Amino acid sequence: MIPACPLAALPRGEAYRLDIDPPIAVFHTDDGEIYAVDDTCTHQDASLADGWLEGCEVECPLHASRFDLRTGRVDGPPARLPLRTHRVVVEDGTVYVVPSQEPPGPRPEVRAGTEAS
Repeated sequence: MIPACPLAALPRGEAYRLDIDPPIAVFHTDDGEIYAVDDTCTHQDASLADGWLEGCEVECPLHASRFDLRTGRVDGPPARLPLRTHRVVVEDGTVYVVPSQEPPGPRPEVRAGTEAS
């Protein structure tokens, strides 16, 4: 587990960028849920932590593609590939990220164009 930030430092409706390689964005939704995804939009090099959070979706600040924070699925062009998601643990007032074991970038079945809709 990687410590991201104190929960008190991440207000609802805000995001925190974890500067690791590759960077991870941690989001605290208005409903109180906390999610972590790869921080870089799959369309172009933009930080999603700088995007707009609405419900469980983040909108890329460059070209308005939207990503579901629960699944990583993209909800609109120009991005076409999903984000990698990460498990989040809140323990003793600290937000921790458990990085995905999948390699960064699209999964092999997505690259091959065989992901089910």
